Amino acid sequence: MKFSSTLGALGASSILLSGTAAITLDISSPDSIKEAAKSLSTNLRTYYTGDKLGDTPGNLPDPYYWWECGAMFNAFIDYWYYTGDDQYNTMTTQAMEHQIGDYNAFMPENQTKTLGNDDQAFWGMAAMSAAENKLPDLGDGKPSWLALAQAVFNTQKSRWDQTTCAGGLRWQIFTFNNGYNYKNTISNGCFFNIASRLYKYLGNDTYSDWAEKAWEWELASGLMSSDYHYYDGTDDTTNCTIINKIQWTYNAGVHMAGAAAMWNVTQNDTWKGRLTGVINATSVFFKDNVMTEVACENNGKCDVDQRSFKAYLARWMGYTAIVAPWTRDSLDPLLQASAQAAAKQCTGGTNQTSCGLRWIDNGVNDGSFGVGEQMAAMEVVQALLYPQVSGPATQKVGGLSESNPDAGADAPTTAVIFNSITTGDKAGASILTLLVLVGILVGAWWMVS
Repeated sequence: MKFSSTLGALGASSILLSGTAAITLDISSPDSIKEAAKSLSTNLRTYYTGDKLGDTPGNLPDPYYWWECGAMFNAFIDYWYYTGDDQYNTMTTQAMEHQIGDYNAFMPENQTKTLGNDDQAFWGMAAMSAAENKLPDLGDGKPSWLALAQAVFNTQKSRWDQTTCAGGLRWQIFTFNNGYNYKNTISNGCFFNIASRLYKYLGNDTYSDWAEKAWEWELASGLMSSDYHYYDGTDDTTNCTIINKIQWTYNAGVHMAGAAAMWNVTQNDTWKGRLTGVINATSVFFKDNVMTEVACENNGKCDVDQRSFKAYLARWMGYTAIVAPWTRDSLDPLLQASAQAAAKQCTGGTNQTSCGLRWIDNGVNDGSFGVGEQMAAMEVVQALLYPQVSGPATQKVGGLSESNPDAGADAPTTAVIFNSITTGDKAGASILTLLVLVGILVGAWWMVS
């Protein structure tokens, strides 16, 4: 994941038409929720150009990085799952197939010079959602969605690094990328998420063992606090002794879903307690039950990547409510209030369906339009439909995707060295590294413990 210093992407139609609500949302009506989700998805679709002649399937135009396109297609898979509207399935399948890349593990060659474990994992989680939601496999000898998720797991398992900090995944995959020394929570959290969901789908203890290992390492390293707050990351040059304590919604969400999957399979009190703790700790991200990216919304410093993070907490809250039904009393008020607040301010653009970043401003659209803002609103609205779906498939119950436990096994475990890495190649990967290292050295401007 490569954070941009740009403070948002304004859509081509960024005219604010205030005072007119174009998204009507009745949270008690599935039909109303579906119509709202459809309007939001139509707007999100306009940002994607990869299916146009001469463009590249699976890529978003600048300023968006590759990982966010994978996250967006996961949102479209969710949309189909919740609403039954399959209008984006062909586009989604084409894009995901095109980005499979080397080793059938979402490692396309044109992304190698800036490829992080978290980048790869967001595509892997999209493939996992495709398998769980029964999107038809590609066929014709091509890897299945399940196999693609397994390949991501297998390649990342081989990168588990015991040389520093007693374990953990590094942010960057290759040694030449700035950020290689950073062990960040989202990379390890995504690995935990995929391992947990593979365990739920297949029942293989290998996945359970690795999920537990990742969880315990994050706790031991301090990336996860004893009361289930998740911090940004740490530098292995200090042997992970100094933690950057900035908190992001997506770190909480990715662990919430993984913990829910683990509880679903084990039904034990350990995972129930952990999941309860994660949900309780998300209170830092809600004001009057409305979700907010507390680290950057109030100061206006959310960059392009960070503007999408609420989408993933919303996504995984919906998943959690499905697979761990006892969480619904806690999650429903948060989902409902956030969805209402999000829809209320989606009044921008020529069609009055462009959503801003801030949902806590009582219907005021802040004019910061983009993929992240639109995806976040769409995910939180469509997650209200979770009572209408049957739940994620497994190999034993409804699953169609073919397993390949050896997927990705031919991927190298050491870095590939390129003859020439340009300053431009390094620049994209360096932005967040510089920010977080400064945060570690001088202290985050805010912390929540």
